Amino acid sequence: MLLTKSDGFEIDKAMTLPVIKEMAQQRLAGRISEILRGPRYPEKEFTLSGCTYNDVYQMACALKSSFSSLNFGNHPVCLCTESKAVMAASLLARLSGGPPLIFPYAQTDHVLSEMHQLTGFRFAIADTKKALPEGVESVLPDRSSRCELELVDEAVVHPDKELLSLFTGGSTGTPKFWSKTVTNLFGEALYLSEKYDITQDDRVVATVSPYHIYGLLYSVLVPLVSSAGVADDIYTFPHEIISAIGAYAATVLVGVPMHYRALGSRKIPGNSLRIAFSSTGALAETDGDAFYKKNGVGIVEIYGSTETGGIATRCRAEGENYFVPYDHLEWKIIEDRLHVLSEFISPEIEREQDGFFKTGDRVQSDGHTGFMLLGRTDDIIKVGGKRVNLEEIRNKLNTIPGVRDSFVISLPVRTGRQNVVAAVVEGKPDRTHLRQSLAHMLEPYAMPRSIKFVDKIPVTASGKYDRQAIEQLFRTKL
Repeated sequence: MLLTKSDGFEIDKAMTLPVIKEMAQQRLAGRISEILRGPRYPEKEFTLSGCTYNDVYQMACALKSSFSSLNFGNHPVCLCTESKAVMAASLLARLSGGPPLIFPYAQTDHVLSEMHQLTGFRFAIADTKKALPEGVESVLPDRSSRCELELVDEAVVHPDKELLSLFTGGSTGTPKFWSKTVTNLFGEALYLSEKYDITQDDRVVATVSPYHIYGLLYSVLVPLVSSAGVADDIYTFPHEIISAIGAYAATVLVGVPMHYRALGSRKIPGNSLRIAFSSTGALAETDGDAFYKKNGVGIVEIYGSTETGGIATRCRAEGENYFVPYDHLEWKIIEDRLHVLSEFISPEIEREQDGFFKTGDRVQSDGHTGFMLLGRTDDIIKVGGKRVNLEEIRNKLNTIPGVRDSFVISLPVRTGRQNVVAAVVEGKPDRTHLRQSLAHMLEPYAMPRSIKFVDKIPVTASGKYDRQAIEQLFRTKL
């Protein structure tokens, strides 16, 4: 749960779950009211490009006024902006009683048109004259107007109510939809702010889009509830990341595995950075070690998903070889499957009778405080009637000299009646040695039938392996 003794509550073991939840909601509602009353540091920059907290709250008030005058009702509003300040203002306006928000997974014309067909939104919050789907009206937030409207009133959204809808691009090309409540997002942001002691003195640089749940939490919501500053741009190239950290004297880096790999063993000038986060995929141990040895900052790996929120973390620089679950949730392992009970899980997710959600991940307990990820349940396939673990093949591939990274997939052969194993390998290993090594490590039926060697494994904008692009590499051959 979200309550601890430090919150001023004494939790009796005899308390029922509904009572504890009610206490947690009361505490969260109180924190939300504090946030909506106004910024603690009005003249402090929210975005380090010059947009102050006062500007953010003025935009939020202007948006709320627009919502009232245009009679939005409960019709969702699509967020069409690259500005983290406008995103923060939109979230505040929604929190104070505005309409639910739609977060598309990209800002391209195609994706916005796709979202429009799926949801039928009629309004979009946009800070530029962006081309919108036909029939959609744009709402332009104005930070120059001095609005006297208060954000706190009787319309403040209940912690259990939907705050926004997130869409993610599916591997089949069909977007997936997840709703997130006030508790899901602001509750998690407040928890993370306290756990990692994020304050008004912190400055955040991110390499991931805020339209991804990880980017939204760590580069918009956590700074907002902490009064921290955040760079508005998204940095992807090594020299950009290093320059931004130096220019802003950043204390927090929000990155993804491919960017830590690109940074390699580069030294970041200055000594401002105090914590680095990584998510959206597995961080190679060698990449984390290289970053720590060069910069003295251990990378905190975050395990979770859009629908579950954060579940656990690991920092190898602190001796953590297993993932350690957050202390706000409950977890258990049943037949190698991880089950979690958390306030941050999307409301539409189907749960077990005891309230736990059975994840798709296979894990192994460390016997006390955490677990090791063994791979997805859908990583287990049948080849010729034999069980094959794709993640195990990948782990063995990654031990071969010259292999920087790999990704193993199952592909149907042309008959469509069976699957074969294929692998894409990043790096410059000796190919003959690689195949000989795999032959000693794997059973014949588990050997990849096809191996593609690439300079860089395709990834999506959020840093995840791009399964569609990887499959395309093998489509002609298989």
